[in-house]
Amino acid sequence: MFQVHTQALRPLTTAHLAQTMTLLSLTVDELRQEIDSELASNPALELVEERRCPTCHRLLADRGVCPVCSCPTSLESDEPVVFVSQRDDFFYSKSDPDSQGDEEDFSTTAEDLPTYVMRQVATELDSEDRHLAAFLLTHLDDDGLLTTTVLEVARYHHVMPSRVEHVLDVIKRAEPIGVGSRTTQEALLAQLDVIAETSPVPELARVIIEEDMERLKKLQYSELARRFDTSQRKIQEVIHFISENLNPYPARSHWGSVREPTQSGVNVYQHPDILINYINGDPEKPFVVEIIMPVGGMLRVSPMFRKALREAGEEKREAWKSDLERASLLVKCLQQRNNTMQRLMQQIVTIQKDAISHGERQLKSVTRVEISKILEVHESTISRAVAGKTVQLPNKRIVPLSMFFDRSLNIRTVLCDLISKEKKPLSDAELAKLLEKEGYKVARRTVAKYRAMEGILPAHLRHSTVKV
Repeated sequence: MFQVHTQALRPLTTAHLAQTMTLLSLTVDELRQEIDSELASNPALELVEERRCPTCHRLLADRGVCPVCSCPTSLESDEPVVFVSQRDDFFYSKSDPDSQGDEEDFSTTAEDLPTYVMRQVATELDSEDRHLAAFLLTHLDDDGLLTTTVLEVARYHHVMPSRVEHVLDVIKRAEPIGVGSRTTQEALLAQLDVIAETSPVPELARVIIEEDMERLKKLQYSELARRFDTSQRKIQEVIHFISENLNPYPARSHWGSVREPTQSGVNVYQHPDILINYINGDPEKPFVVEIIMPVGGMLRVSPMFRKALREAGEEKREAWKSDLERASLLVKCLQQRNNTMQRLMQQIVTIQKDAISHGERQLKSVTRVEISKILEVHESTISRAVAGKTVQLPNKRIVPLSMFFDRSLNIRTVLCDLISKEKKPLSDAELAKLLEKEGYKVARRTVAKYRAMEGILPAHLRHSTVKV
């Protein structure tokens, strides 16, 4: 009996998870299209033309947000208030209600992983090697690992394998570190090399990754301790370091998915998916975070359709039942999407409150993997929730949600400030020393990479742009 019950539940659970993940990856505009499409095709789904809070379902006034869900639990609390809002009037900021505003105010840039990496490595490669980099970057899987071999690339382009290896080495040092690796082991070793340039690493970390990945994957502490003639405690410390600092799937934790369906364009204009402001516009008060729902009414399964289904003949009942299940699933999955986005934004705004208030210099280093552990969800859930979404900050600037996971943005911001104030062009080595004084210990080659990402010329080419 138990087995039959489990089998009956499995398809529904799978469908629920798949639908939730699909909705989670959509932006507010894409979600509106999805809902409109389902409303047009499914008679069991209806949109009630009344304003209700998507969370507590309280009936709302003609304008404004839910007076309960949008209020802090305590006036003394500094926790952000995060709620789902049905507001669709914030798009129009001018006095004319029919005005769409200036679309340039809502601009954002969506960039896929190959383009992002290519922008970093282009200046480090000779011009004749850039086409090799472009070819390699178009052969990445969803985890950022290479799907072809060096020999195949060398044969295709009629070059020596050593030349392809050189290009691949440059790619692997770009963000996300380890991208372009052929195996998870290679990705871990590439990340370890970069960390070792500026920070100490446990002495056994490299040898364990190189010689015993199988036991490492299975967390076989005692077997590893025996093999490397050390204590289990030391092995646990090494594995803890590896799990906290390295990721075998570079693209998955740093970027999301290489082929994320929401990353469809290079330059797009859209409304923000999330609004962050201060309560009553007062910077001394906590943040209030609105997650936008694109529909202005309440989405539900039609009571009239339920009644019709009970009275329907045998020939119609099966098809109508399918419509009913589909409508019910969409409503439940939308609620799950909203709940996940609320929990995610609660964490992001709490962690990055200084960056939201004072700019990118205050950005804290946090990864999708770390957030997934806090929320106790799979890291792919966080990647889908972040991908393609945009946030309007209190200063009205719109940024990608992924910005809060950009581990080098704060350093790049400081780097840009240093270069903007230089009286003579500073070399990358000099900039590395200045960054260290600011609290950021990075290697010279890392400075060169960050400078290239910001589109800043090398010192010997900056003479004409520096004011003496």
